[in-house]
Amino acid sequence: MDADQFASRWADAWNRRDVEEVLAHFDDDIVFTSPTARAVTGEAVVKGKESLRAYWNAAMARIQSIRFDVERVLWDAGRRGLAIIYTARIDGAAKRVSENLILDESGRVIEADDITIRLSDDDERIRMLELR
Repeated sequence: MDADQFASRWADAWNRRDVEEVLAHFDDDIVFTSPTARAVTGEAVVKGKESLRAYWNAAMARIQSIRFDVERVLWDAGRRGLAIIYTARIDGAAKRVSENLILDESGRVIEADDITIRLSDDDERIRMLELR
C-alpha cells in the first residue's frame, strides 16, 4: 500500500470534483461517518456506496469552489488504517481535516470518518468533532 500515492490521487480527484473517481476506491458496503453528512442528509452515518454517491453529489451541488491540500499521511499497516490530514478550502473557508479510512485486504475502503481538527485561522475557536 502506497499511502502517499493513495492520498495524492484522492485529493486530486476531489480537486477535479470527480466523485466517481473518489468512489472507485470504496467498497459497495462502505460505512461513512461525517458531521457534514448530517448537515446535508440529516444523518451522520451514510451506509453503502450508492448512498455515499448521493450524499457527495448533493454536497458538491452546494459548493462553488473546492481545494484539498494534503499535509500529512499516516498509514497503520496492522490495522489497515489510513489518515489523510489535509486543508480543505471550500467556497473561501478553510479548515484542517483528518479523513480516516479503514481498507480491506484488496485496498478498498470499507469504513471512513472525518474529523475537523481546526477551523480557519480567523475563527477563534478550535473544535474537535469525532462521531463514533
